[in-house]
Amino acid sequence: MRALNVFKAATLGAAVIWAAGCSTTSTTTEGGEGAMGGQDGSGSASSYGVDGSGVSGGSAGSLDQLQTVFYFDFDQSVVKQEGFADLEAHARYLSENPSASIRLEGHADERGTREYNIALGERRANSVERLLVVNGASSSQIETISYGEEKPAVMGSGDASWAQNRRVELKYVSR
Repeated sequence: MRALNVFKAATLGAAVIWAAGCSTTSTTTEGGEGAMGGQDGSGSASSYGVDGSGVSGGSAGSLDQLQTVFYFDFDQSVVKQEGFADLEAHARYLSENPSASIRLEGHADERGTREYNIALGERRANSVERLLVVNGASSSQIETISYGEEKPAVMGSGDASWAQNRRVELKYVSR
C-alpha cells in the first residue's frame, strides 16, 4: 500500500512539473504572482491524505461533502495541494462507479486576452483531469471545457474578485 502511495505521489509530481514547464507567460501588464501569494506551503504528508483521507468514495451522499471548486494562483494551472484529498475522493468515486461522469469547467480572471484566458482555463481543467486519472478515474468519464473569463463567479476588478474567478468547477453529469 505504501508503495502505491509513493507511486501516486511521484506520478503526480511528474504531472505538476510537466504542467509547470508547459506554462506560458501572461500578456497582461499587471504585476502579479507575488501579490496573491503562493500556496499555503504546508507540504505535509497528512494534508496529502496518505490513507485517502477517510472519505468514502462509494456513496453519492459522501460526494455532497467534497469540494467541487478548485482555485488557482495567478497565471498558474497547477492544482493546489489543499484540493488533493477531495480530488482523490472524486477519482475513487468515479473508479467505483463507471457509469458516473463529470464535466470540468475551467475559468480565468479578466486579466489577459480572451484567447489567453480560454487557453489558461483549458490548462487548469486538464490539470484537474490528469490528477483524477492518475488516481483511478477513467478519462472517458471526464469532459473538460474552458470558459476563460466569460463566466465570472464574482464581478469586480480586484484581488479578491480575481482570486475567486481563477477556478475549475467539477460538476457531475451523471452519478
